[in-house]
Amino acid sequence: TGKCYHTFRGHSAEIVCLSFNPQSTLLATGSMDTTAKLWDLEKGEEVATLNGHSAEIIALSFNTTGDRIITGSFDHTVAVWDVGTGRLLHTLIGHRGEISSAQFNWDCSLIVTGSMDKTCMLWDAVTGTHLATLAGHSREVLDVCFDYAGQRIATASADGSARVYNAGTKQCIAKLEGHEDEISKVS
Repeated sequence: TGKCYHTFRGHSAEIVCLSFNPQSTLLATGSMDTTAKLWDLEKGEEVATLNGHSAEIIALSFNTTGDRIITGSFDHTVAVWDVGTGRLLHTLIGHRGEISSAQFNWDCSLIVTGSMDKTCMLWDAVTGTHLATLAGHSREVLDVCFDYAGQRIATASADGSARVYNAGTKQCIAKLEGHEDEISKVS
């Protein structure tokens, strides 16, 4: 119908990323104001403000059950939050550059992060433990994702290539080359 149900106001700077939870009951917004907010879609109200980053949030993603959300920031960290309480569970520290993307795998056991530091990192989603650094790109990693089985990780880079890694062995199994300029998204 094109009808606007709610207008969400509360950030003090631009919103640069957003995502629905899997149940389509919440909307998460990430902002240049260093916060993320969770909004109730039925009531049109703010549910929680996620404070903890020291720079803008440019990536966020719910897990498949909708009980966790990750936020990636230009402060070089990724935060794991409890959606029900808004509590910070883990801060994933290890990248040496701004975070470009972050995603859970399908069974919510792993997190993959991409960064301007030219690497992709794999993390245990339950404990927040760093599992591996996936290197090989010569320029910034702009996007990362898991396949639906959670067995493969794809990366897109400013170097004009994409790579596919085996999530179990952490080995690069494919180098996809042929674009003449950066690859900004991969799925």
